[in-house]
Amino acid sequence: MDEQELKQKLTAEEYRVLREKGTELAFSGALLHEKRSGTYNCKVCNTALFASTAKFDSGTGWPSFDEALPGSIREIIDESHGMRRVEIVCATCGSHLGHVFDDGPTETGKRYCLNSVCLDLEADDTQK
Repeated sequence: MDEQELKQKLTAEEYRVLREKGTELAFSGALLHEKRSGTYNCKVCNTALFASTAKFDSGTGWPSFDEALPGSIREIIDESHGMRRVEIVCATCGSHLGHVFDDGPTETGKRYCLNSVCLDLEADDTQK
């Protein structure tokens, strides 16, 4: 799918975050308080990225996970905005998802901080 097709498929906000490396406002995301079980997939290509069992409330205002599904994301050093962070992108389509930090509360020590607009929840059949 080329960029013009993506602009037609995605909302302006989804395109800004996923393809232009934007960030949604804290505490505004539709999936922030989502509790259903299932798999969080990339909004652009539907690649499975995170299991709901990895989700936790970080208090930061964005959906947070302590581990990604194997091979689902790539990490890229991000030195924009005067700081050094690690950007995470979908390994399949390269869409921006958020950032990962080494301050997670679980044994992984990771906090994958995601934008809700980057994700679709594929809820388990028992909870649809």
